[in-house]
Amino acid sequence: MPVSRRAFLAGCASLPVSAQFSRHVKADTPIGKGMLTTISDGHLTLPGSFIFEPMPQDELLPLLKRVGIEQKTLTPDCNVSLYRDGTHTVLFDVGSGPDFQPTAGKLLEGLELVGVSPEDVTHVVFTHAHPDHIWGLLDEFDDPLFYDAAYMIGRTEWDYWWNPETVNTIGEARASMAVGARRRLEAIEDAVAFFDGGEEILPGIQAVSTHGHTPGHMSFELRSGSEAALILGDAIGNHHVAFMRPDWPSGSDQDAETAAVTRKALFDRIVADDLKIAGFHLPGGGIGRVEPTSDGFRFIPETT
Repeated sequence: MPVSRRAFLAGCASLPVSAQFSRHVKADTPIGKGMLTTISDGHLTLPGSFIFEPMPQDELLPLLKRVGIEQKTLTPDCNVSLYRDGTHTVLFDVGSGPDFQPTAGKLLEGLELVGVSPEDVTHVVFTHAHPDHIWGLLDEFDDPLFYDAAYMIGRTEWDYWWNPETVNTIGEARASMAVGARRRLEAIEDAVAFFDGGEEILPGIQAVSTHGHTPGHMSFELRSGSEAALILGDAIGNHHVAFMRPDWPSGSDQDAETAAVTRKALFDRIVADDLKIAGFHLPGGGIGRVEPTSDGFRFIPETT
């Protein structure tokens, strides 16, 4: 990661506090008799260099201008996926909680808007253990917020963040991520189930290995008959460069080369199988479709 932790934090502090309000955009799409809903956890405020720094700058700037994206500051939405099939109420990730950024950590407000309480959640399934996906795990007493839920995470992802050497090898910019992930995983150590890519972890929900953003990142295909959607997590992390140039490295990925290979394979799968997608950082609630273009892809949101 080329941006130091000090520079990253300083960059965040200097950004305008332009949107300290939760953008409660949600989206719904039926999957058979079930319903996939995205719940807003608010949004992040990031220096553009956090993503754009390793990209070819002479080619990047015209692309950003074409789609109206600011290079200096990014404010990506955070969309937590909720799937209800009448038997299970499944959360994919738990958002940031109160300790990451003031514009995020709004999941409970969003759940209330759709009539879901913490005790209603039967399963919490993690795509990966970055702060905006797992730091919302604990309540103010450091107990799991979704106290009646079963917890599930990919075996490789757990092993990586559980390893005490990760904090020493992940790099200065991400050391606090490792400390925060380990603290939260410790809280569910005795109540977590592991899975590998390709496994059906719950009826109609298959884990899909999408490594690169983190060493064990997982996505999930929800399928009922001919209806299906792919919950991406951060495997496709934005609606602009990741779609237009999926082969470019992103500074947000821990293994940029592997992540780019993963993105390209995902786009092939999504288009070939005509899958709906739910992306954690995609706009308009994050649910939509992928449309091929002459030189890449485009995200078409289905906002309700």
